[in-house]
Amino acid sequence: MRASILTLAAMLAFAGNSIICRLALVGGSIDPGNFTYIRLASGAITLLLILRLRSGGLVVGTHGSWFSASLLFLYAICFSYAYVNLSTGTGALILFGCVQATMIVTALRSGDRPSAAESLGWLLAGCGFLWLLLPGVSAPSLQASSLMAIAGIGWGVYSVRGKRESDALASTASNFARTLIPVAIAAIVTTMTLGDSHWSNEGVALAILSGGLTSGIGYVVWYAALRYLTSMQAALVQLSVPAIAALGGVLLVAEVPSLRLLLSGLLVLGGISIALAGKRWVGARH
Repeated sequence: MRASILTLAAMLAFAGNSIICRLALVGGSIDPGNFTYIRLASGAITLLLILRLRSGGLVVGTHGSWFSASLLFLYAICFSYAYVNLSTGTGALILFGCVQATMIVTALRSGDRPSAAESLGWLLAGCGFLWLLLPGVSAPSLQASSLMAIAGIGWGVYSVRGKRESDALASTASNFARTLIPVAIAAIVTTMTLGDSHWSNEGVALAILSGGLTSGIGYVVWYAALRYLTSMQAALVQLSVPAIAALGGVLLVAEVPSLRLLLSGLLVLGGISIALAGKRWVGARH
């Protein structure tokens, strides 16, 4: 029961990031840049407070790295700008699909070779992505899709690097804190060049909610849930995030999912599930 509650809460938090970001941007209550800056700052403050309660503080230099912090910032900034022109479900599908693809490429580079079931699964998932992005009336913006793909790759590499950390929570807090420097630089540059800096009380509140609750506390809950999950279970449960995000988009942002999104989503998520099941079967056989 404890594992189930923690896992469900973490998946709701991950999907919540997509829903909250889309909700803030579609109404024009805040621009993508300011949403990102406030999200990262509030996430850093929340995680540092949690660590202070847990162990009395954090020395930033002892955990995480500047490269990981750069990946975190790249993910967050591309995520926000992509959601200007992507529906909630489409964005989450592209994001988590690219996260999984990045992890697979990393595994292949380390010498892992796919089984027939894995190859079939990734082929189906790839076809689903191609179908989603093919030109047409219901096709998502190519620019926005590319930004979300970059966000997914950034988060995937960040996640792979995070596995090497002895204290995932401390390293994440440290990386969030490090992002405050590029955040400040980006805020100044975008204000001077784009001139589209605006926010309202609602927009700021949503950004703080995204950073403090669904990012900061969401990661804490996820790390707690991982104690009860195998790597296979952790990968599989994350496939629920695009579906939860799409449902949230319908209920909270009044979005109408297209038939293309529904069918391509089934191909992508089904293909990834087959690939993961194939890896598990091969592992069990050996």
